[in-house]
Amino acid sequence: MPSGAYVRWNTTAKGALDEIVAAHQAVGGVGPGRRRATLQVNHAFAMLLSSQFQGFCRDLHSEAIDFIASKVAPAPLSPVVRAMLLQGRKLDFGNPNPGNLGSDFGRLGMQFWPNVNALDRRNAGRQKELETLNTWRNAIAHQDWHTIGPSLRLPQVRAWREACHALAKGFDRAVGAHVATLVGAKPW
Repeated sequence: MPSGAYVRWNTTAKGALDEIVAAHQAVGGVGPGRRRATLQVNHAFAMLLSSQFQGFCRDLHSEAIDFIASKVAPAPLSPVVRAMLLQGRKLDFGNPNPGNLGSDFGRLGMQFWPNVNALDRRNAGRQKELETLNTWRNAIAHQDWHTIGPSLRLPQVRAWREACHALAKGFDRAVGAHVATLVGAKPW
């Protein structure tokens, strides 16, 4: 059984991302050819993908914390533990980049990236794709093209989406397994 965060990623977030794909097709058509307006849609798609993935990661982190805190005894310590694990969470104000993810999930005593990468050898490459997505997200948000240039193509954003989807599945499994080990019960 997946986490609630993963279910939302596969429903609500997927729906939002599918809508921007439909907008891209409406603006640019489905055939080849240069269409200037699609560049802006590609930028919007990358931004939306990053924000939806950040939401998934933050929700997964919160769900894990809520489960861990619910198992703390005595029960009055539960909100204290929850507050401590959430304090200064990087996903509340920073991008879902590999460093922020490792830091936030590391608060749970987890070797985040080694655990995720152990599930699928392709996850190391996906981690690099996530870093590239965040580089583009920042360039778009700040209109700073000095290192990458503004040209972004739909196939690249689609590849990032596939990488994020595979990572979300891995994150869900790795975090669920780690939390189960910590508290002796499956969180989802």
